[in-house]
Parts: sequence; structure tokens; C-alpha cells
Amino acid sequence: MSLLTRTEGAHATVSRPPRRRNSPVPAVAATAFLIIVAVYMLLPVYWLLVSSTKSQSDLVSTPGFLPADWHFADNLSALFSHQDGVFTRWLLNSLLYAGAGAAVATLLAAAAGYALAKYSFRGREAVFSVVLGGVLVPATALALPLFLLFAEADATNTFWSVFLPSVVSPFGVYLSRIFAAASVPDEVMEAARMDGAGEFLIFRSIALRLMSPALVTVFLFQFVVIWNNFLLPLVMLQDDRLYPVTLGLFTWQSQTSRLPELQTLTIVGALVSVVPIVLTFLLLQRYWRAGLAAGAVKS
Repeated sequence: MSLLTRTEGAHATVSRPPRRRNSPVPAVAATAFLIIVAVYMLLPVYWLLVSSTKSQSDLVSTPGFLPADWHFADNLSALFSHQDGVFTRWLLNSLLYAGAGAAVATLLAAAAGYALAKYSFRGREAVFSVVLGGVLVPATALALPLFLLFAEADATNTFWSVFLPSVVSPFGVYLSRIFAAASVPDEVMEAARMDGAGEFLIFRSIALRLMSPALVTVFLFQFVVIWNNFLLPLVMLQDDRLYPVTLGLFTWQSQTSRLPELQTLTIVGALVSVVPIVLTFLLLQRYWRAGLAAGAVKS
């Protein structure tokens, strides 16, 4: 019996198929593809960095991707001193439009999304359908109607003509509703009501904290949208002291044929205008990490 068992074991050992080794070719190909995509995406950033260090003569006479003599400090000084420092004013305007507008838009979207997710009332789905319709409408289609509305109120060429349209975020309402329905348990709300908490207190103390990862996303999306907004300020504003940085740089670029030195200032200004967006993402990324980690460990 033991001899038979040994024989069967030997046959099993002999008949076992050889282990196949995974070929490294797919991994290498995927890595090479990702490197190519990364280089393609970072190439404009590299050109912007190199060009911002050149003088006006080097910008014209040297290839765009090759560095020349270092003039970045001089370019920065000229940028912030040109026209009595109007670029600083444009930068502060953009920070005010984008920062305050994104904060108010996030708060309104959180309240609307929370109400649509947690309260039952007549016409709720109709309201949500209108919100979804607002997501699908491009911003360019709304610029002229908004101008006509503000013109009727004699409010064009004012801060409010750019700020008020920026506090409406249909995508933020949609995202807030989805996240509120998934992250704010009804049991927690009922427990808070039994403890005597009002609806506003529940929203402020419980719902906003549980929805914080989604609200950070809404804030960042709205901040970037407002910061890059160009058409609405172009339609609404005539006073260059109210310009955001996007419209201000466009006015400089349109004058480069008459004033060639503005080309260098436009490039350096474009580089500086990217810094607040990068800093905002770096400062808020930890909230994303906390949101991704929430619920990963079962208590």
C-alpha cells in the first residue's frame, strides 16, 4: 500500500505542469506609455518655466525649450511694477473672486444637496432634475443672459457682476446630494433629534463634518473654475482695476504687437497665476486622504 502511494505521489510530481513566469513586457510597455503621457503633459509647464527666465531678446532669438541667461528676478520685478503694480491688483481680485466665490458656492451646494438627500418634499425630484440640467448647460451659453440681467439692474462693471454668478454650482449640488445620501446616516440624525438638536444644528455639527471630503472636492472644482473664468469677466467688466488675472493677462497679450515687452510679462504672469492653484491643492489634499481612508477599517 505504501509502495502504491509513493508511485502515485511520483506520478503527481512528474505530471505537474511547469510554473509560468509572468512576462515583464506588459509592465515595461505600460510604464513607457505613462512616461510618454507625463512628458507630454509636463512639456508646456517646462516651456513656461524656461521662457519665464528669459529676457525679451532671448525669448525671440533662442529656441523655446532651451534655457538662456537667467533674468527671472528682473522679470518678476518688472511684472509687479508695471502700470503701478496692476498685476498685484488682478491677482488679489482673482483670489477674492475664486476664494470667496468657491467658499459660498460650497456652502450653498452642501445645504441644497443635504436637503435633497435627507428631506422628502413635493417636487424634490423635479428640483434635482433642474439641477442636473444646470450641469449640462455650458457656461458660455449663460454669459449673454447674465449680462442682460445685470444690465437691467445697472450692476455691470461691478464686483458683484462676476462674484454672484460664481456662487452657483449645479455640479456641487449634485455631488453633495450623492455624498450626503451615502455618508450621513439617518440613525445619527434621529439620535440627534432625540437629544433635542434642531435641524440647522444637525446640519452644521454633524452633516458638514461627515460631508467634508465631498465639500473639499466641490471647493477645489469651483475654485479652479472661477480662477480660470475668462468669458464672464470679459463680458461684464470694463474697469481694468476689477479684472481677474486671466482677463488682465489677455489684455497684455493683445498689446504685444505694439509693446513687445508685454510678451515676457504675460509669460511670467501666467507662471505666477498657477501658484495659487497648486498651493490650494497641496493644502487641501490631506482632507482627500482622510476621506478616502474613512470607512476602510471596520470598527
